[in-house]
Amino acid sequence: MILTLLGFLMVITFMYLIMSKRMTGFAALIIIPIAFGLLGGFAPTIGKLMMDGVKTIAPTAIMMMFAVMYFGIMVDVGLFDGLIVQILKKVKGDPLKIIVGTTFLSIIASLEGEGAVVFMITCTAMLPLYKRIGINPVILAVICAMVTAVKNMFPWAAPTARVLAALKLDAAEIFNPLVPVIIFGFAYIALMGYVLGKRERARLGVIQIEDSMIDGIAKEVVSKNPEFKRPKLFWVNLIMTLTLMGLLLVEKKIGVSIPIIFLAGSALALIVNFPKVKEQQGRMLAHAKEALQVTAVVFAAGIFMGILTGTKMTDAMATFLIGIIPTGLGSHMGMITALLSAPLSFLLSNDAFYFGVLPVLNQMAATYGIGAGEIGRASLLGTPVHMLSPLVAALWLLVGMCDITFGDLQKGGIWWAFGLMVLNIVVALVTGAISL
Repeated sequence: MILTLLGFLMVITFMYLIMSKRMTGFAALIIIPIAFGLLGGFAPTIGKLMMDGVKTIAPTAIMMMFAVMYFGIMVDVGLFDGLIVQILKKVKGDPLKIIVGTTFLSIIASLEGEGAVVFMITCTAMLPLYKRIGINPVILAVICAMVTAVKNMFPWAAPTARVLAALKLDAAEIFNPLVPVIIFGFAYIALMGYVLGKRERARLGVIQIEDSMIDGIAKEVVSKNPEFKRPKLFWVNLIMTLTLMGLLLVEKKIGVSIPIIFLAGSALALIVNFPKVKEQQGRMLAHAKEALQVTAVVFAAGIFMGILTGTKMTDAMATFLIGIIPTGLGSHMGMITALLSAPLSFLLSNDAFYFGVLPVLNQMAATYGIGAGEIGRASLLGTPVHMLSPLVAALWLLVGMCDITFGDLQKGGIWWAFGLMVLNIVVALVTGAISL
């Protein structure tokens, strides 16, 4: 009972401090478990438990660091610039084409893994057209939010990285079974864009706009940091990126882990695009801030989970909760987790849900023979609803760029988000990513 009480108090304290913004996630993930570990009398072993946790999540931290660097380099060198220009020139003044173009542009931008990057690239390119033609900017915001929800299932995205750290899983255990879910999710968003585009075309009609305006927008988008652009290496970078993405799907067969794939890919991308040592150092420093922010939280999560698990607090909490949940529902923990992930990830921050609640759900599921991989995958299926939560900081950037209110985003996106969540669960059930 003492361990159970300590465990719940530790999780509640952690969740309260980060939700009330009295501590950052990084600080709370370190300080809170140490304090409760000492309070529980684990002082002699607490250092070892912390290091065990850090060692366990080190591969995830490496993957995150070099995934951020790799896709950051690809953005720097202009790999996606040509696509942006072509989309802008194709859509012209047709609302349907503009909105469908928005979906494809945001999907491409989502490869970088950071929601804010999706918003900045897509809104910078498309918002002037939305304003010129009179398309509702809420549509732009909803598309970006839903694409980010699907993107969150990439192993280098923040929610999945937290799942990997919290449950001590290999990236392939989460990502590979979710590939069909991701594909169907993007297809759903493309269909969503088509439906919304048809509505706007019916409302506004097709408007003729000057080619000079399109050229001006395209020039503004692609002219940023021209000294880093590498147009002559476009095909080299494209083939390198497609090869890297393909290796992610077969990493177990070739015996090379995802962190090593990204590490090697980042080194190759630097050498190919920036042969001079000073240029390589400059690009590494340019992306160091974002990489550090991501990996610091992951390493801190290792300390949190190392203490929570090593002291057997998770075992004690799970045993307590198992006594509450009806026996007949225990075998459905995968489905239960999927359904709970929507409201819990909406009401709680990423850190609070994935580091505070998910380990307890996983420990409960383990007693019924359900693997951590299934629970981890299930916890990501509710991300469409999560991406309408005011606790997602990047969404405030999105609504600000689109000049709408947060309520506009929620009102315009709630039913689309619910539909995407249902699709996620159905595809996951059919493909065996989770069980009923």
